[in-house]
Amino acid sequence: MSDQVATMCDQLIKAVNVMMDPGTNQIYRLEALKFCEEFKESCTFCVPCGLQLAEKTQTSVVRHFGLQILEHVIKFRWNDMPQPEKVQLKNCAMQLLSTGTLSILEEESHIKDVLSRITVEMIKREWPQHWPDMLKEMEALTSLGESQTELVMLILLRLAEDVITFQTLPTQRRRDIQQTLTQNMDNIFSFILAILQINVDDYRKLKSIPGQELQAKAHCRVAVTTLNTLAGYIDWIALAHITNDNCRLLEMLCLLLSEGELQLEAVECLLIAISRKGKLEDRKPLMLLFDDLAINYILSAAQSADGAAISTQPSPTQPVEKVVVVERHYIFLKRLCQVLCALGSQVTSLVGSDVAVETPANLNKYMEAMLSFTTHHSQFLKSSTQIMWGTLFRHEILSKVPVVVEMSLKYLKTTRTNLIKTGYPSRNDSPSCEYSRMDFDSDEEFGSFFNLFRSQQGEVVRSACRLVPMEALGDVAEWLGYQLSSPIITGITNAEGLCSILSPSVVQWDAMTVFTECVLGQTFRNLTGEKLPIDQGIELLQAVLSYETKDPLILSCVLTNISALFPFVTHRPNILPQVLTKVFAAIVFDIPQGDSKAPRTRAVKNVRRHACSSIIKMCRDYSPFILPCFDMLYDYVKKLFADEALLMQMEKCALMEALVLIGNQFKDYAKQKAFLEELMAPVVARWTSSETSHVLSDAAVFLSYVGADQVSEQTKDTDVYGNNRVQLSYCLQAMLAVVKRSRWPADLGEATAGGFLVGSTPSGAPLFSNPCSSLVLAMLPNVLTLIRTQNNLFAPENLARLSPGYAKAYDLIDVEKNCVLGLPHPLIDIYDTPVYKGNLERMQGFFCTLYDNCYHILGNAGHSLTRDFYTIDGLAEKLVGSAFVSLDHQLVLSCPQEYYESLLCPLVGPLFTYMLQRLNVKWQIINQRSSSNGEEEEEEAVCEESQVTQEMLEEQLVRLVTREVLDLLTVSFIAKRVHEPAGNKDDGEEEEMMTDLVQTAVSGQPAEDLTELGKCILKHEDIYMNLLTISFVALSWKDTNICHRTASMICWNLLRQVVGGNLIPDAATWFLISTLKGLQLHGQHEVCCATLTLLAMLIYENLRPRYAELRAVMSQIPDINMEALDQYDHRLLDPKAQKFGDKKRKDQFKKLIAGTIGKALCEQFRKEVHIRNLPSLFKKPKPERDLLATEALGLEALFSPQRASV
Repeated sequence: MSDQVATMCDQLIKAVNVMMDPGTNQIYRLEALKFCEEFKESCTFCVPCGLQLAEKTQTSVVRHFGLQILEHVIKFRWNDMPQPEKVQLKNCAMQLLSTGTLSILEEESHIKDVLSRITVEMIKREWPQHWPDMLKEMEALTSLGESQTELVMLILLRLAEDVITFQTLPTQRRRDIQQTLTQNMDNIFSFILAILQINVDDYRKLKSIPGQELQAKAHCRVAVTTLNTLAGYIDWIALAHITNDNCRLLEMLCLLLSEGELQLEAVECLLIAISRKGKLEDRKPLMLLFDDLAINYILSAAQSADGAAISTQPSPTQPVEKVVVVERHYIFLKRLCQVLCALGSQVTSLVGSDVAVETPANLNKYMEAMLSFTTHHSQFLKSSTQIMWGTLFRHEILSKVPVVVEMSLKYLKTTRTNLIKTGYPSRNDSPSCEYSRMDFDSDEEFGSFFNLFRSQQGEVVRSACRLVPMEALGDVAEWLGYQLSSPIITGITNAEGLCSILSPSVVQWDAMTVFTECVLGQTFRNLTGEKLPIDQGIELLQAVLSYETKDPLILSCVLTNISALFPFVTHRPNILPQVLTKVFAAIVFDIPQGDSKAPRTRAVKNVRRHACSSIIKMCRDYSPFILPCFDMLYDYVKKLFADEALLMQMEKCALMEALVLIGNQFKDYAKQKAFLEELMAPVVARWTSSETSHVLSDAAVFLSYVGADQVSEQTKDTDVYGNNRVQLSYCLQAMLAVVKRSRWPADLGEATAGGFLVGSTPSGAPLFSNPCSSLVLAMLPNVLTLIRTQNNLFAPENLARLSPGYAKAYDLIDVEKNCVLGLPHPLIDIYDTPVYKGNLERMQGFFCTLYDNCYHILGNAGHSLTRDFYTIDGLAEKLVGSAFVSLDHQLVLSCPQEYYESLLCPLVGPLFTYMLQRLNVKWQIINQRSSSNGEEEEEEAVCEESQVTQEMLEEQLVRLVTREVLDLLTVSFIAKRVHEPAGNKDDGEEEEMMTDLVQTAVSGQPAEDLTELGKCILKHEDIYMNLLTISFVALSWKDTNICHRTASMICWNLLRQVVGGNLIPDAATWFLISTLKGLQLHGQHEVCCATLTLLAMLIYENLRPRYAELRAVMSQIPDINMEALDQYDHRLLDPKAQKFGDKKRKDQFKKLIAGTIGKALCEQFRKEVHIRNLPSLFKKPKPERDLLATEALGLEALFSPQRASV
């Protein structure tokens, strides 16, 4: 035997060395791996070989493999081993812990790890029932030296992770071990703390003694491991252990914050302890950390770590030393910041609660510590404090404490610096840059982070403004005044000498603008009437209106400040003309360029667009106030429209939109209608002309009209085709502006007096007429014609008419591609260069905008025109003949109930039939592509990047379209159940609906789960079966979100309505098979598995009594227990059989269909580990005696004859 072991060990050593040698041929490596794996699986003397290979004389690689052999034996052969062999292996493992390792500083970490795994695997199988003295043996090991102590800590940590964190055991074993750990936690915790205290003390004594450095490092290593072990227990043990002995543990951890080698692990433990949730009275002792001693330790540690986080290194390329961030100290600072935030969370929870906790005396010192992190150069540290500041300033009690009010002033001053966007990783213009290089991989990532950070600051600024509104307004006045009086610093300029997006002045103006918006927005909410400082606000507004700049980026910030200050104008109407003049000047803003034909720069276009948005916002929010200036505005707009070159079409439409918003305040139907007819007269005339009708009705003529069949376009000044495209776009945009904004008065009395009321619905609701109805209805036929023509553009004969230069004219534009793929936009854009677009890019933008506007008009027409739109003769046929491939949610939701049968049913049928066919084909391609064989994947790996991107884009588009279709189905046909209001219930809504379905599904009766439109569709069998088909087919499409939402919200709600009908057997079996297919594909995801299992159970239980064919489907599930299926059927079909509750039925059904539940790829080939349950230690025996028979309860006296006579 010994010779066999020695021979096998030599072969294994050679195989391991071959595997681990980087120069080994791949074929030899695979053969060596195969030999080792076969040995572990089949060899009968694995244990002696493993022990021999694990000896200290072997190399670390060989030792690690030997220990892996022992671990494999324990995991996969333990149940079949005789008891003496188990005892022998356990003794050998303990011997390895005692003497089988090198010194603590020499031993490899992976050797320690596998040794701890071996011990924990035995503990999981035998403790406490068959190994009651395990904890005593572990304690005895610690007396043998630092190496053994470290191993014991690793064992305790891994045991907690497997049992509590990862829960890698059967339920009963996990319960037994967890309860035993809990019962012994006093001893375990005291033991760990004692080990920590001893090793920390020894480390402190020895670290400064010459010649004792190695021994000091050994004690330090044990202390570090002990702290890591503590971290694994602090998260789940009872809070009493943490706060025991006057919070001795927290005191120790605070003291260790000053130890450079231990501070990171100590702060991790402290963070976990302070972040604990639970009963408020249990958390009350944590307030001890607000004492002087603890706060001083934290402040001292923060100051020393801040200094150590930055170091200088000589630069090989520059004479100046390079500043670098020391990662370990920086991470410590982050954790310390989190500790302070967690401490603040505890105090805000306790103060003002039922637990008697006073405002901490050191609250000011705590806030100063928080403020030091808020003013740190690291943008990440600054952002980490924002949530805590917001919670503090909003707290009902603490926000009224004088020191908190005073701190809100300091916070506002600090925010004025923090809002400035600096610290790009690619730059070196700020101390924050070095920290950003540690935290962010790119400028884009930093930009996304800073946008979130800025929004957090905005929320906190608003909260602070509630406490000190006047002081905050003073800060705005000070900062705004400073910016208005400061010269513009451009930094690196362009040819015109203007600012770029990174210019110092632009960065300052941008930050100030954000601050102004936040403060003023909150000021107008908090201060009303006489409290509002109107004179100060008007003075600020006058200063902004007087400010002149030719820089578009600065001007954009000026416009934002005007919008923020505009509410003051309502108290001084005489200022309104000045404001409008300033904004209108920005609408026509331009920068003279040397080349008169060059397009405007992006910054100029943005500022003009910004000005248009400002006008629309003012007219939307303050239309009654602006109404007296309507004539002035209208005349000015007419003058602007007279000069064709002055405004772009988008700007014209924006001004029309603003005028329509003010015109709504006429509250006179005839006057509004006359105004709209005058405003839209040129548009209506052009759009309804015979020439336009001819162009829109024929795809070939349309392509020729817009220039898509031309080889090359003409120059811009003589571009007939470009002008044609502009005119078509302008007509649609103008129409959309009117449809979106034209309204009748919200007040019924005003609407009646103004002539808007034209009748009432059958239910008695008033019916109104929109003043724009006649205009829109006159233009609508050509809109439908254009939609039909656009759909015909994809016909082969029309695709062939495109010139080679426009072959990709129908492709998505780059912006939308990036949006679909989730790619960030370039952070630092080129604002100072003209926006030159190629011919193809302009054509793509034209087709994209035209298509979008057509469907937006249709969607808004139903909501805006109501009865006037839905009563159009033959509307259903017109929509089917043009726009049936796309149905807007708004069009469906706004449709009155009386038009469901005549309008929506003819639309819904063709739409969902078409989408089912189209999506099915697309998803088959995606499924085939994702399950392609290795050769195809290899070919795909070497194909061009553009092809891969195109495939990803197509797949993502299919996913988006599918979700839109199913959302339309859900919104239109599935009635949402009304539940008690709660927080964010988006995810919970689906689970709650499924729970309700289980409770009502047993009866099989249709419930009120369909909308009125859904009930109407239910009468049309062909349409309804299409809805069912698309819902159940979607379960097998490779998108977990689609599967989960469809299974939980749609499938059963639709199917239950027809469960009691005359389904053919094939349909019944198809529904179950489709659900099981979904389980096979998505079962690896827990959420999908739960919803699909429940859906399958509902289908089986409701259809099985009438369709015996479902049993045949179930019998084909791999490894199904037919006896269990018989029992399940018996309880289901026999009315006298015992019925189980919902949970037990679900568990039983899940076991039945377990063979069809899919597994993740990483789980499919994993060898299962089986851990047997041991006799339970904690199960209490039920009393066998009959209490009624053995004890007199006194109840019989209540019914005795004597009682009756009383």
